[in-house]
Amino acid sequence: MRFLPTSLAGVHLLEQERHADARGYFARTWCTHEMQAQGLVGELSQCSVSFNHKKRTLRGLHYQAPPYAEVKVVRCARGALFDVAVDIRPDSPSFRQWVGVELTVDNGRALYIPKGFAHGFYTLQDATEVEYFISTEYRPEAARGLRYDDAMFAVSWPGPVDIIAERDKQYPDATLAALQEMRGRLPV
Repeated sequence: MRFLPTSLAGVHLLEQERHADARGYFARTWCTHEMQAQGLVGELSQCSVSFNHKKRTLRGLHYQAPPYAEVKVVRCARGALFDVAVDIRPDSPSFRQWVGVELTVDNGRALYIPKGFAHGFYTLQDATEVEYFISTEYRPEAARGLRYDDAMFAVSWPGPVDIIAERDKQYPDATLAALQEMRGRLPV
């Protein structure tokens, strides 16, 4: 695997090193040893999948509150998506900034999202399937979210949103005061 840093400290783009022959290719999508050698969290607690029927579906922006904050590695198993990580660590130099990358079956990339980031994605094709490798089990009581269109973060999604969960539409707009109040509760 190749580990490419992004513009946000701690967020990495992971690229497969594909070994191809007449049958197709073989590539590693997870290696605890390689992750830890890069200074990244390498432990897994659960793996999940999200299937999305239609393009222009948006999921997010989600995170888990401490002490259940999670590291995620997100990859595309079918279709294509625009994957986003938003820095919500109040003491971070990149607080409120975001990075977005296109993940497809063909490019074989994954996005490593550390604790202290909200995550969301936008499907670019019908029948998009997304895999998550997650460091901590899901805890409903720790589930939190931010509005996908909150001006405080100004995420530039690649198109109009046709499908979104009511819960994701209902998140209130963040305010700087509310995010500063999270200090000490969000991992830095």
